[in-house]
Amino acid sequence: MNESHQFCTFYLDGHYFGIDVLKVQEVIRYQEMTRVPLATPVVRGLINLRGRIVTAIDLRRRLELPDRPLDQCPVNIVIPTTDGAVSLLVDDIGDVLNVAGAPFEPVPETLVSAARELIRGAYQLDEQLLLILDVARVIAEPN
Repeated sequence: MNESHQFCTFYLDGHYFGIDVLKVQEVIRYQEMTRVPLATPVVRGLINLRGRIVTAIDLRRRLELPDRPLDQCPVNIVIPTTDGAVSLLVDDIGDVLNVAGAPFEPVPETLVSAARELIRGAYQLDEQLLLILDVARVIAEPN
């Protein structure tokens, strides 16, 4: 029997990523942020999401990728947590992708160490590699 998994997919610096769709609360357009004094560079600020304050984590910085071009607005992937919610800032959102029958591969050795620690593994799709993000690790300790 083939297992099937659904992922909310997104792009960062040309790379294709996925998050288990059950861990995603919603996807929203860019929101104005309030900067947090003395916060780590990974924390880009706070957004007001229908009256709730949500911490916005720049996933590019968390994965040690180059900063996003200034003329490009990120998209927010909102992840529920026990304390409320966290927003992951990504370059662009993809589709909800159903992966069935593809083997789940270990984390590629070619990834930089910061990324390797935050990726659970990968699926080799026809056109590209889908890197599966470990959301719990990403939001546990944004440095």
